[in-house]
Amino acid sequence: MQEKGKISVNSDNLMPIIKKWLYSDRDIFVRELVSNGVDAVHKLQKLVEMGEAEGGESYRVTVRADKDAGTLTFTDNGIGMTKEEVEKYINQVAFSGAADFLEKYESTGSSAIIGHFGLGFYSAFMVSDKVTILTRSYQKDAPAVLWESDGSDEYTISDAEKEERGTVITLTLNDESKDFAEHHALHEILHKYCAFMPVEIYLDDEDKPINDIRPLWLKKPADCTEEEYKEFYHKVFSDFNDPLFWIHLNVDYPFNLKGIMYFPKLTENPESIQGQIKLYNNQVFVADNIKEIIPEFLMLLKGVIDCPDMPLNVSRSFLQNDRTVAQISGHITKKIADRLTGMAKDERESYEKYWDDIQIFIKYGCLRDEKFNERMKAFMLYKDTQNKYVLLSDLLEGNEDKKIYYAADAKAQAPYVSMLEEAGKKVVIMGGMLDIPYMQHVEAQNAGVRFARVDAELAQDDGEANHLFDSLCEHTKKLVGDDKTEIQAKPLQGTVPAVLLVEEFGRRMEEAQKFYGMPAMGGSLLRYTLVLNTSSPLIGKINSMEDGEEKDNAVKYVYDLARLAHGSLSPEDMTTFIRNSADMLNDKL
Repeated sequence: MQEKGKISVNSDNLMPIIKKWLYSDRDIFVRELVSNGVDAVHKLQKLVEMGEAEGGESYRVTVRADKDAGTLTFTDNGIGMTKEEVEKYINQVAFSGAADFLEKYESTGSSAIIGHFGLGFYSAFMVSDKVTILTRSYQKDAPAVLWESDGSDEYTISDAEKEERGTVITLTLNDESKDFAEHHALHEILHKYCAFMPVEIYLDDEDKPINDIRPLWLKKPADCTEEEYKEFYHKVFSDFNDPLFWIHLNVDYPFNLKGIMYFPKLTENPESIQGQIKLYNNQVFVADNIKEIIPEFLMLLKGVIDCPDMPLNVSRSFLQNDRTVAQISGHITKKIADRLTGMAKDERESYEKYWDDIQIFIKYGCLRDEKFNERMKAFMLYKDTQNKYVLLSDLLEGNEDKKIYYAADAKAQAPYVSMLEEAGKKVVIMGGMLDIPYMQHVEAQNAGVRFARVDAELAQDDGEANHLFDSLCEHTKKLVGDDKTEIQAKPLQGTVPAVLLVEEFGRRMEEAQKFYGMPAMGGSLLRYTLVLNTSSPLIGKINSMEDGEEKDNAVKYVYDLARLAHGSLSPEDMTTFIRNSADMLNDKL
């Protein structure tokens, strides 16, 4: 006998959830229906373990597409439902069969139940004109049941014929959703959401399941080989390059969290890095790069995180904003920092080997996450011009003025580097896009510490201005013709005739404006100082020359030499400089 009734919607939040599905990922219904089948299998397995049901066969969920008929079917050989259970968990949308099962068997450790049967099931109506459920309970005396609905608030339910225990859900797709019945499209969706679900999932008549029921992150790190880690990385992230190294997360307390974080070789520009952190809940894919649980700086990496304790809402897509989320996020950060600091302490050679490739990630993390910075700041490396790695503490040891000299490009700035090293100063290389904000971060956290680029300040300023050269300085100022360039005469290391310095603060500000795409404020902020080396024989000769064209040409040539060493000669000035050099050589020969 067939009965009719009306679906009872007793949740105020139902329509916003459905609308969210409608306007976001329409393919989410596949995940929900497969998850329900997995839950049905897990419920049966639990009852079999307890001796309350018979089992023993191979458990599976099968998805079939019939392109000609425009239908999809989702079949499981799990626990099945009685007529009363269908009426409760399907017709009364706010009830959850998973929640009831967990409550009933709370003491038996049934944490693998992942679904919200009822709400998840109703995602099928996003793509269907009609949905039918044919199900038979594991209870031997319970008849099979057929439930049908066209998505309105009406349904029909009746007794049916079905020999085997389990459930078959059939979707008659609407016109806008016929593409879901394409085999390749369905395979792609299943791979996206179900690649690691804990029950074997088959598509159509394929011999092999589409999923790996025991992904690598569930194993103990000691049981995983290097080749397995690399193979998993290539498979999940479709990256043919090997990762540098990885961190295997295996946390049981204060919450259950497992995963693998891979460190790929990173570029200097954080905005160009395509990281990907896949978030799972009990092996069910939730989403990529959920910022509530994955700290922003970790988005530079690639990895998977599976946390059954995540408080998800009923769509299993969006994290509820509560304390647990913040704790999980903080714990992930802690584990990453612990692994890196452990490497710095106990595997220094490996840490230095990877530093150039991972420093962008670590510096970005220190800038963006206070707790990460606290754990990492003592282990930040600096590479000097001899390609040796040192800590900040090494740079400050015996450094009374706490000034740290750095070069953005050691080769291009070689004359400046040479002068500083002759004066006994160590020079480190800091030419990355994040280095200016990172230097300012270090300066703010360490009283008195100051970074100065090699072309910003002299190594020592114990040589006072020589007034015998005042006239030459005034003469040079007129020839340079730039009110932003100051002229000084001082004794310097070596015999270089002159150096051009650029004030550190203004250069940092101008580079920051370029980095963030900010408009220049009233022209260039750069202020230069041309220092004439009074220890240079050439400057001494020029100083003693009579005013005239020959002296003017010599002064201009020294100025151009300084600009050439600094890298600030324009193409036009470079052409003139080369021509003048050729003329001078010709006169001497």
